[in-house]
Amino acid sequence: MHRNNFANSKISKAFKEPIKRLAPYAAAFCAALILWQAARDTPAPAAPMPAPMVAVQARAPVIAQEASIASTIEVIVARNDTLEAIFRRMALDKADLAAIRQLPGIRQSLDLLKPGDAIKLTHTGGGITELTRKVSETQTLKVVRADEGFAAKIIDNPIETRIRTATATIDSSLFQAAEAADVSDSVALKLADVFAWDIDFVLDIREGDRFTAVYQQVYQDGKYLRDGEVLAAEFVNNGKVYRAVRFVADTGSAGYYTPDGLPMRKAFLRAPVAFTRVSSVFNPHRKHPILNLIRGHMGTDYAAPTGTPVHAAGDARVSFAGRRGGYGNALVLAHSSSVSTLYGHMSHFAGNIRVGTHVEQGQVIGYVGMTGLATGPHLHYEYLVNGEHKNPQTVHLPGAEPLHAQVLENFRLVTAPLLAQLPALQSAPGAAGPLAAEAPAGAPAAETPVSAFSVSSVLHDSTGFGDDRSRISVN
Repeated sequence: MHRNNFANSKISKAFKEPIKRLAPYAAAFCAALILWQAARDTPAPAAPMPAPMVAVQARAPVIAQEASIASTIEVIVARNDTLEAIFRRMALDKADLAAIRQLPGIRQSLDLLKPGDAIKLTHTGGGITELTRKVSETQTLKVVRADEGFAAKIIDNPIETRIRTATATIDSSLFQAAEAADVSDSVALKLADVFAWDIDFVLDIREGDRFTAVYQQVYQDGKYLRDGEVLAAEFVNNGKVYRAVRFVADTGSAGYYTPDGLPMRKAFLRAPVAFTRVSSVFNPHRKHPILNLIRGHMGTDYAAPTGTPVHAAGDARVSFAGRRGGYGNALVLAHSSSVSTLYGHMSHFAGNIRVGTHVEQGQVIGYVGMTGLATGPHLHYEYLVNGEHKNPQTVHLPGAEPLHAQVLENFRLVTAPLLAQLPALQSAPGAAGPLAAEAPAGAPAAETPVSAFSVSSVLHDSTGFGDDRSRISVN
């Protein structure tokens, strides 16, 4: 190892001597090269730069201009939001908020916030110069900073109501026909509600049925906002014409009546649940598929998802609430001394339902389930008169109180222009009843076929004993 170190040191000395002799010449050459390059890159003499003081004076107005620029932001109110939280989040002057709140008569309009509300804020450096928010569909609150402080005013934004008449022919369903006629789902639902006591919109709808709806459309500043009330309507179902018109009484209560002043509302709903299909129909002579015995199916089964609300078919008192054999969780409502309804297979009852409880038509009394002997989630519904079962789908439903004679004259006067917008009645060859003619001139009509009408349902035993797998088809 010592020998190797000695050899390396001799070689190192041999190289060091020439490097020492060449070093001065290399340094001189590099210096000359640098000077030559610098001479080439030196730019031509330029005009003298402005003095630093001039540059500072030029920037001062720019800074002042930036400080005076106002910024506008729009805040969408979130859940549990408050104005204090919004001002803090946006780094706005909370002293301005306090001053605005002191303005007379606006604090409630200012502080009552709902999720989704929009607040427009204009500020300069965090100081509020303008605040705008819509406090109702027709009014906007505007707060502006003036020399003497903040000032507030309410700006009216009036809405315009237009009347539209639409007609459509049904080839598949009410909603598909409505879509083809450019009628919104909300209007279609209201239409179904108007005729709900007379037409079952699952079982009764036929290909070729048609409807006409006269309804409101709400506009603001020429912009469409939403659809309003259905004012008059006609539905032709299997050749039979049903007509309804909306009437507001002197008391302010609104309802739908026939052209003769009879109420469309009946004492009982035709179907007490929003269902997907009728899974078993009323049949007192049905042969049970499992027991192989004649066991009548004394009600109607409405198939619906578990948890679907069940409504009272009419005003009544709860006469039974509890378990009842194959019906599972069942309710019996006594509507009068002669009429009662039964609701079976429910998953549970509404919280306030007890024997003796008084319920109103449409009130939620329980929820769809499959308790008892049920093959799937559905509501079993029975309608009894003096203890005798009647078909819920066809039984005559007594109507509500008709208009009094002293009101009829005003009713006819008010509703005549609305009824005039419905098609003229005329008889059609081979029809079971009068059919609606074409819509009046100028009324938008939509009669575009959608698809062939077809209903296919699996039948279930309403009492839960077994499962009838036969299928029905209506074409």
